[in-house]
Amino acid sequence: MTTSAAAPETSDALRDFWRERHLCTLTTLRPDASPHVVPVGVTFDPDSGVARVITSGRSRKAAHVRAAGVTGAPVAVCQVDGKRWSTLEGLARLHDDPPTVRDAEQRYALRYRVPRPNPDRVVLVITVTRRLGNV
Repeated sequence: MTTSAAAPETSDALRDFWRERHLCTLTTLRPDASPHVVPVGVTFDPDSGVARVITSGRSRKAAHVRAAGVTGAPVAVCQVDGKRWSTLEGLARLHDDPPTVRDAEQRYALRYRVPRPNPDRVVLVITVTRRLGNV
């Protein structure tokens, strides 16, 4: 099934799936347009259509998103559990302001665990434009 993030309703199954603790992948694009895929923790707020990934500001994924500037970088996050899967595509923007980072850390702690301290932490805020999957 493929749905747009603009769809007004999100199924309870999809909400639940993105609350369960699953390792995810984040795909960004390198300068040569080849995919850079790494494991990450992702939080998703289906009501706002926003997914978040916390990371070090010195990571390659942060550099890829930073290079895109204010327009944002095209990205995808995906999680799989057996036959269930969901991919969220959208535009990511890098945020390093303390309130946005703190909010993302709190969301991460609810889904995974309290993140270790990292003074270089930033958050990739993804405005979801497309949802794919069978959940």
